[in-house]
Amino acid sequence: MYVAKWTVNNPVFRGHLERFGNIEVNPAAGVLNYGQGLFEGLKAYNKHDGNILLFRPEENALRMQMGAERLCMPAPTVEQFVEAVKTTVLANKQWIPPTGKGSLYIRPLLIGSGAILGLAPAPEYTFLIYVSPVGNYFKEGLSPINLLIATDVHRATPGGTGGIKTIGNYASVLKAQAAAKAKGYADVLYLDCVNKKYLEEVSSCNIFIVKDNIISTPAIKGTILPGITRKSVVDVARSQGFQVEERSVSVEELIDADEVFCTGTAVVISPVGSVTYQDKRYTYKDGKTGTITQQLYSDLTRLQTGTTEDRMNWTVEI
Repeated sequence: MYVAKWTVNNPVFRGHLERFGNIEVNPAAGVLNYGQGLFEGLKAYNKHDGNILLFRPEENALRMQMGAERLCMPAPTVEQFVEAVKTTVLANKQWIPPTGKGSLYIRPLLIGSGAILGLAPAPEYTFLIYVSPVGNYFKEGLSPINLLIATDVHRATPGGTGGIKTIGNYASVLKAQAAAKAKGYADVLYLDCVNKKYLEEVSSCNIFIVKDNIISTPAIKGTILPGITRKSVVDVARSQGFQVEERSVSVEELIDADEVFCTGTAVVISPVGSVTYQDKRYTYKDGKTGTITQQLYSDLTRLQTGTTEDRMNWTVEI
């Protein structure tokens, strides 16, 4: 794993590789007491020619910088971030699954590791990266998943931290997610906390609907994470001639949609077979994957794995 430190007396991230294992943290560390922590997620893929591809790592670096600014943390530069990712991936290249069999998930962390008893920014920060080979995020794979719409639990509030990838955003969804999974659902779709009728996102991915060949997704307004896969799907769809709208999307529009799908680094694109709202289930495409969902999934995964020409200049080969 890659480990870099930043301190008040030495305010530059300087890192090195060390064997993956436990890290020592002071009990008064800012991350443990006040949740001063961020994480990112991206993937490395093996190409048929033996080279390795990263997908838009600079976007993860920029998103970490945005989150760090919100949480009063220093962040590595884009160049430092990308080089650290490359170094970590190359040191773990034997763990990258064969082409078409999965990917190497890369988890960068930025935490307030310095001791701070009072409520204030930590005096020391640790930037680290570890990796793990992965397959499909949902056990269904590309098969459609079933979502439960939460009506009494909300993921984020206006003016809060819903728009950054801070660690606390994920702990707060665990209870609702566990309850939904116990009932047989794959995950939870959250609504806005003001009107309680507009879609926000699923626990760890963004949501899209398709109606009359128009693709719509909730606009980024501070309560929704600006997903990199979300951004990529919007650009790919527009390049193919689809009309894509980023706006408020109501539950009623979701129910009336022709297709629904989720996007995220872990899931890539996951079709939604049904949503359950106020104890009533609504099904899409008879529980099968929609044509547009399949097309976008195929086009995006070919880009990510290097099996088609990257005219977007999104991939980084190492």
